[in-house]
Amino acid sequence: MRNPTPYLKMRVLGAIDMAEGHSIQARIRAVSQLTFTDEAGHPRQFTWRTIQTWYSRYQKHGVTVMENQPRSDKGKIRKVTLEDVLEALRKVQPKVHRKTPTLALLYRLCIEAGLLTRAQIAPNTFRRVVKQYELLKPDTDCANKVRLAFAKAHANEMWQADTLYGPHVQINGSPVQTRLIAFIDDASRVCCHGQFFPAENVDTLIEALRAAFYKRGVPRALYVDNGSIYSSKEILQICARVGCLLHHTPVRDGAAKGKIERFFRTVRDQFLARDLDLSSLAGLNRQFTQWVEEHYNAQAHSILGMSPLDRYALDRKWVRYLPPNEANDELFFVEEERQVRADNTFAFKALRFEAPRHLPERTIHLRFQRSRPVERVVVYYKGERMGQARLLDPIANDRKPAATPATLNAQPAPEL
Repeated sequence: MRNPTPYLKMRVLGAIDMAEGHSIQARIRAVSQLTFTDEAGHPRQFTWRTIQTWYSRYQKHGVTVMENQPRSDKGKIRKVTLEDVLEALRKVQPKVHRKTPTLALLYRLCIEAGLLTRAQIAPNTFRRVVKQYELLKPDTDCANKVRLAFAKAHANEMWQADTLYGPHVQINGSPVQTRLIAFIDDASRVCCHGQFFPAENVDTLIEALRAAFYKRGVPRALYVDNGSIYSSKEILQICARVGCLLHHTPVRDGAAKGKIERFFRTVRDQFLARDLDLSSLAGLNRQFTQWVEEHYNAQAHSILGMSPLDRYALDRKWVRYLPPNEANDELFFVEEERQVRADNTFAFKALRFEAPRHLPERTIHLRFQRSRPVERVVVYYKGERMGQARLLDPIANDRKPAATPATLNAQPAPEL
């Protein structure tokens, strides 16, 4: 039977005034014993708890709450993300030899491979999600989505980041296609940082992110797509340490980052169209930095009516800067967990290290640079920095500590 209409609810509430009883509670219980007829002629009876809920809502909010409100999570999956479903489909699709596999087959393969579980997503939900979001279709065949223009109120409330394929440069005597990783502020349109790299991976993203944070401060949120490097464990750790929320665009909707995409179009039309010196990667980055600071950031923006730098300067009080120092450098290190042995050593990258403090039989966290992991290994225990670990030198540990003047004076005189 369908839910009661607002008209029927108001009839029930109207019966409370005429019901018998010396209190509102007694009258509500009396109305719960009555039978009402809905618009279709069906008899309806409601419990006193239901009527009491309607009455309380009506007293607080009026007739507007009489409309039936749908569930806020209706049609959404709650135990698994769309990214997980899409990633599972991409992993099992190569195992299917037929041209158009059924959704039941794909679901079974995802379950058997351990990529999804039935507790996370039921078969019917799987079918509905795959069809609704067109997860099996190429990006070019997906239906156009309605988009609304938006902008943050203040600088550094949100940055948008993405990667652009750049020109080929000479590296070690051979041409290599570069990748431009760039960050743009949503409110001011300032290019916070942009840098060309010979590859797009977690190491290059960390290097670009570190430079951007030192140059323009730490944003409250970072808006990126669902690429593997932007969803990596290392980026999540860095954003959590500096207090920056990491937001991802909807699945298969990379165009949602309209401002960074528009910036890349400007890069193609105004910078890459120039006669550039492509003899080295460092030379290309010098030219790009000069163009960004002297032209893009300094010229008046058609939407803002002022230059991005001037708009950014209006909100300097909102900017949370990150001073470049050794302690802040560790914010961009990778973190892993290790178990300290009874002799206060632990294994890392096939080497033995000594913990900086006495931490035997304890679980510690190591922070290190991905590019040079053993150069500097910092130990954290329960969120507190313990110090820098050092390579084990068993021969040095075998030597007795040098005697100090105090210990020499404390020794008894030799007998004659």
